[in-house]
Amino acid sequence: MTFKLKCPPLIRRRERSTLTPWGWGVAIAIVMTILGMVFGSLYPFLAAIEPLPEAEILVVEGWLPDYALEAALAQFDRGNYRQLVTTGLPLARGSYLVEYRDFATLAAATLAAVGADRDRLVAVPGPAVMKDRTYASAVALREWSIATGTEVRAIDLISLGPHTRRSWLLFQLALSEIDVSVGAIAVEPMDYDPQRWWQSSAGVRSVISETIAYLYARFFQGTI
Repeated sequence: MTFKLKCPPLIRRRERSTLTPWGWGVAIAIVMTILGMVFGSLYPFLAAIEPLPEAEILVVEGWLPDYALEAALAQFDRGNYRQLVTTGLPLARGSYLVEYRDFATLAAATLAAVGADRDRLVAVPGPAVMKDRTYASAVALREWSIATGTEVRAIDLISLGPHTRRSWLLFQLALSEIDVSVGAIAVEPMDYDPQRWWQSSAGVRSVISETIAYLYARFFQGTI
């Protein structure tokens, strides 16, 4: 009697489904639609515009370009604010050549030059830090409020485009300790079209980097 050894099969044939050319077309159309919705909603989300009707102080981030500072002054003039406050950290370059050592003071001087009421204009410089600079500016504002006895229930914060959502979050985080509500007003950037930000390198750099920075602030700095 002879025995034959059977070798187990090494390959198994299975049927599988795959997309037809029409199916691929539909799938690509769906993906493009989703991407279009994400791209279209990302900038409006980051560039938040939610001012508070009860805001008493308008806070301006001092690093903003001149046209954004002019927009901030226009907002101050048409609002019911009692004070215009600039924030900002020490200048990283050029402070030896000018009389201003920080963005807060530089922005206040710029606002005064374009017509702001000096009696209602206050610069609140922050400390020199290597990271979490926006949060450091917010903490400096909180400490100024405590040190000067400035009572405030609500403020509006002005920032630039997609940076606004992150600044809003960090100012809320810092000022929640003294029960101050924070509104937000984004000024549109002039170096790219916010409605088609993905069509320019400046827009892509700004929106994508601010998206990443916001997520970092939301999930990591939010535990400070």
